Amino acid sequence: MRLLDGKELAQNIKSELAAEVAQMRAQGQRSPHLAAVLVGDDPASQVYVRNKVKSCEAIGFESTLIRLSTDTTEAALLKIVADFNQNPDIDGFIVQLPLPVHINEDKITLAIDPRKDVDGFHPVNFGRMAQGLPAYLPATPFGIIEMLRRYDIPTDGKEVVVVGRSNIVGTPISILLSRKATPGNATVTICHSRTKNLAAHTSRADILIVAIGSADMITADMVKTGAVVIDVGMNRVEDTAAPKGFWLRGDVHFESVAPKSSYITPVPGGVGQMTVVSLLMNTLKAARKEIY
Repeated sequence: MRLLDGKELAQNIKSELAAEVAQMRAQGQRSPHLAAVLVGDDPASQVYVRNKVKSCEAIGFESTLIRLSTDTTEAALLKIVADFNQNPDIDGFIVQLPLPVHINEDKITLAIDPRKDVDGFHPVNFGRMAQGLPAYLPATPFGIIEMLRRYDIPTDGKEVVVVGRSNIVGTPISILLSRKATPGNATVTICHSRTKNLAAHTSRADILIVAIGSADMITADMVKTGAVVIDVGMNRVEDTAAPKGFWLRGDVHFESVAPKSSYITPVPGGVGQMTVVSLLMNTLKAARKEIY
């Protein structure tokens, strides 16, 4: 068993990005600029956005963070999106999800200029991705693809099973791995809450990607010996004996599944680290006008 170390890999990519930013500045170009909007006080969102800002600073990006209260109106948020769309000094921006229930997430996503949609959520970017055209890829699937590529994990002709069908992870990674590309060319099955006999599907996977949001759901008896296991889950399990009062657990029961795996991502320290760095890679593409 070998760990897919997202923390180490993300640090290596950040070093590469820092070198590219330094070269841009040496040539008289400005640094890439990433902006983020955080509405409300969701703890996970606050941590994620804080990591994005720190990562920007570490590699020489400019960053802007706008924090808004939970009672911010949809109209006020749409005005900020419009301002970012029109600001030539901002290369890309994100509106951190989830949003408060009174704000329509689809309306906000559709309002973002696809040329600045570095989260890769806009239907224009999603459609371009599906057709194999240049696009900003959703950050977590982009991170998974980069991890497979850099660890030289073959995907051609492999059986891939994805557990979870969200538009953020499950559906886009299934499209990316089935495309005629490298990594890609896999035979992909998507499983979800209505799938019958889940273990029958997961146990035949050469590569198992789990993004279902249920702690320790995938156990050793559901995994084929030698499988590559990528755990996207990040679940807070309350435990008064824990130093912080909780443990972070993935969707895969790591202790039992790891010995059967050829490669496996830890939680934390796996895919989450790659999600942040993928956003930075998209922002650099935006600054260079590589997609549009």
